[in-house]
Amino acid sequence: MTMTTTATRAPIVTGSPLLGSMSDLLNDPLATYLRARRDHGDVVRFRAGPPGLRSDIYAVFSAEGAQQILATQAANFRKDNVFYEELRRSVGNGLLTSQDDTYLRQRRLIQPLFTRRRVNGYAHQVAEEAAALADTWRAAPEGPQGRTVELVGEMHRFALHVVGRILFGTDVDKAYQVIERSLPPLQEYSLKRGFSPVKAPRSWPTPANRRVGRLQAELHALCDGIIDSRRDRDDQDDLVTLLVHTENAEDGSLDAAELREQVLIFLLAGHETTATALAFALHLLARHPEEQRRVRDEVGRVLGGPGGRAPTAADMDELPYLTMVVKEAMRLYPSAPVIGRRSVADAEVDGVRIPAGADVLVSPWVTHRHPDHWPDPERFDPTRFTPEAEAGRPRYAWFPFGGGPRACIGQYLSMLESVLGLAVLVREFGFEDAEAGAVPLGAGITLMAKGPVRVALR
Repeated sequence: MTMTTTATRAPIVTGSPLLGSMSDLLNDPLATYLRARRDHGDVVRFRAGPPGLRSDIYAVFSAEGAQQILATQAANFRKDNVFYEELRRSVGNGLLTSQDDTYLRQRRLIQPLFTRRRVNGYAHQVAEEAAALADTWRAAPEGPQGRTVELVGEMHRFALHVVGRILFGTDVDKAYQVIERSLPPLQEYSLKRGFSPVKAPRSWPTPANRRVGRLQAELHALCDGIIDSRRDRDDQDDLVTLLVHTENAEDGSLDAAELREQVLIFLLAGHETTATALAFALHLLARHPEEQRRVRDEVGRVLGGPGGRAPTAADMDELPYLTMVVKEAMRLYPSAPVIGRRSVADAEVDGVRIPAGADVLVSPWVTHRHPDHWPDPERFDPTRFTPEAEAGRPRYAWFPFGGGPRACIGQYLSMLESVLGLAVLVREFGFEDAEAGAVPLGAGITLMAKGPVRVALR
């Protein structure tokens, strides 16, 4: 777009003489972004890397700026940055990482699999997995603090089991073992390469490259085997079967490589948002007993007390306060704390010049705490998400699922899984905080807890 004569230059966030802002961005990115907005405003420029290899990264923190990057000027801000390229090479060119005609074709083919009616059909898998988790927790041995669980690990296992069942049907147990062993190191490898100013080619037989090659081969073999088993049958409703048989006159169907890449992307993206929302929603409820009681009372009215009936998709509208709790947990702990893009042409965002070819990021972590939209932003307050309160805020003051034409295709599935899964767990247990102090956090491709998030079960 043409910039106005009043557009300004982004202030530079100063760092160390040797590495600029790189150390801050690597060691504590969340605090670095918050500090940059506080000290320099809603659009800033980080200079990162050693002299001679230094690059500029523009960060946009306002709701209006996020809307420009992700929606109104989305065609000018593409997934061309180094992090998406590394992720693309690690897990494939699926919906999360593809672009242009490839993305549009994939989206047209896959969108019918994520209609609200079809997603509602997965509610029974969510309810069954939540009930199975509750049974496991009841059987857990008691320690000095009683019966305790570590929420991050437990919710990642729960979410992976759910997405595994939705994707693979009866093959979930075999798939889960491979996924748990392979996906986390692939993400870590991609992130390290993205931040490195100098990186060895993936074809070089370094220990890291060889390990990643083995993990990719194991994941590919898993996906290919399950895909092949669905080619001659269409009597199952798991997503792999539906993907294998999806086609239309305009776009044809997905070939073998595309099918595998979509499955891998669904595995990666399909559990992270939900697992984070579940873990931190329970963490927040454990620290706020009054809110926990209010949720339990609501769930009891809808589903009955402990041992009551299984939730269904029809119950979503009957659990408004629990839904507000999930949204507030996603505000405070967004699974994707940073979303990256690269500008195609010179642009103006929030009144600031951004040059062609610049790496640009928006940050739900910061925008979800912006004082213009969130009074006392660190306070847990589910009533921020009453219909009246939501109507009074800019659309992109809250965007845990991204936005614009690249918004997450599975956001309704994530909300359904989060609300119904929590309904079962909160009905069956009381939760008390078993950790002293704040949970240390980090940001890779997704939000990460650097320590345990432990609660006691009552």
